[in-house]
Amino acid sequence: MRKLALLIAAPLLLVTACSAAGTTTQGRSSEGGAPAPAAVDSVSGYSGNAASAPDKGIPTVVVSADRNLILTAKIDMRSKDPWATSDRAQAIASGLGGDVLNLSQSGTADTRSASLTIRVPSNRFGDALQALKSLDGEIQTSGVSAQDVTDQFVDLQARLTAKQAEEQRYIAILNRANTIDEILKVDASLGNVRTQIEQLTAQINSIKGRTEFSTISMSISTLSILPGDTTGKAWDPAKTVGRALAALGAMMQVFADAVIWLVVFGWLPLLAFAALVVAARMRRPAAPAAPTT
Repeated sequence: MRKLALLIAAPLLLVTACSAAGTTTQGRSSEGGAPAPAAVDSVSGYSGNAASAPDKGIPTVVVSADRNLILTAKIDMRSKDPWATSDRAQAIASGLGGDVLNLSQSGTADTRSASLTIRVPSNRFGDALQALKSLDGEIQTSGVSAQDVTDQFVDLQARLTAKQAEEQRYIAILNRANTIDEILKVDASLGNVRTQIEQLTAQINSIKGRTEFSTISMSISTLSILPGDTTGKAWDPAKTVGRALAALGAMMQVFADAVIWLVVFGWLPLLAFAALVVAARMRRPAAPAAPTT
């Protein structure tokens, strides 16, 4: 009987051991396997800056399709030609179905700067950031933010539905009104409800516009050449001659100005000296006359 019991218990012990081993292996796989995307890589419910991408410094985001999000991004970068970089950023926005809200370009050839704000469809927001990473330049700072307005959007729609139902009730009452006084009262209430419907509709359309299109603000400055950088501009004798001539012209202008001032006001010291000489002679006592014999 004891041997029979051992024979029966052995398979059960083997099955239990295998199950325990499988559970342990699964737990280790869950801990050591590929981790789930970090919370900052998804903008669902996100209110701060996302993690920076290692290559260009612009965050990469994943848009949640079941939430109403207002996505914005801000990028500060340096480029050898900020104007050309801003033009390429405009082309990226246009290629993704967006547009440019504002653009400013200033500075000279060596100190150019540009700032612009582009708008792209929210479902192409990640594509726009990826394309901006390919621009020639150096990312200084960047950030992505998302404002979740899903609850606000749902609330506005519910209020709009209620007001539209109220409007239909007032229309039904107005059709049954018999006196002028009843008609005026119902018409005033109906006008008030319709005003609220228009306000709610405008708010909903505003939120739709901000969630369907995302904005990206960019500030681009000139990438300065580090000392000893041989990849910078080559020596140009013509420019050196031009700067020397400009300096000579400035010196000649200063000399000419000095001569003009001397000609215009140079006689004033001479006049003052002559006045002093005349005054000195007038104050000198006259010599006594010689005695007569």
